[in-house]
Amino acid sequence: MNAAPADQIRLLDVQALDVRLSQLAHRRKSLPEHAEIESLTSDLAQLRDLLVAAQTEESDTTREQTKAEQDVDQVRQRATRDQQRLDSGAVTSPKDLESLQREIASLAKRQGDLEDVVLEVMERRESAQERVTELSDRVAAVQSKVDDATARRDAATRELDDEVQTVTKERGLVAGSVPADLLKLYDKLREQQGGIGAARLYQRRCEGCRLELNITEVNDVKAASPDTVLRCENCRRILVRTAESGL
Repeated sequence: MNAAPADQIRLLDVQALDVRLSQLAHRRKSLPEHAEIESLTSDLAQLRDLLVAAQTEESDTTREQTKAEQDVDQVRQRATRDQQRLDSGAVTSPKDLESLQREIASLAKRQGDLEDVVLEVMERRESAQERVTELSDRVAAVQSKVDDATARRDAATRELDDEVQTVTKERGLVAGSVPADLLKLYDKLREQQGGIGAARLYQRRCEGCRLELNITEVNDVKAASPDTVLRCENCRRILVRTAESGL
């Protein structure tokens, strides 16, 4: 394949722009905010699970407290009725009086036990409420960090995307001035060779594979026409001669 030396040199400009696009893509993918958001999101998910568990416990203890208070109220009402019967003098039988007094005493003990249950449930409910408040604050704090990191990531991404757009436009203009067959070969090699399809020959060294040409290869390059599109014998990339090739 033949191409004017100026076209071959422009190919290096295309290569430089492609390298820049690859660097921008890598930077976009490697933004530190990505890992930060991932870590914070994981923490947030765990905190939300704990918050749901605490809210469930608070709801359960609220129902449990209501039930226990209803039980206390029922016992208290029954004890009040029995005491009223006792105080009214309507019960005159000694046996019935003794039975009523025993029941009142039993109800008093039952009420005390139930009130202890109410207090215990209240303590658990208050503890759950405190846990809900604590976790809600932590969730809000981590969510704020997620929002901040997301905003920073989006701003950095927009900046990189703008630069990608500019470089892509410039790449199109430069590539448009390179002969189609040369550009096609370059694109094919770039895909095969890890993003580098053309390399400068600098001081008798291929800048693609970083290997120095041996004397036979140097002589072949010297003998080649300036229009000949050379390939590195080692990496097979397009080898572009410049004034600094050391020939």
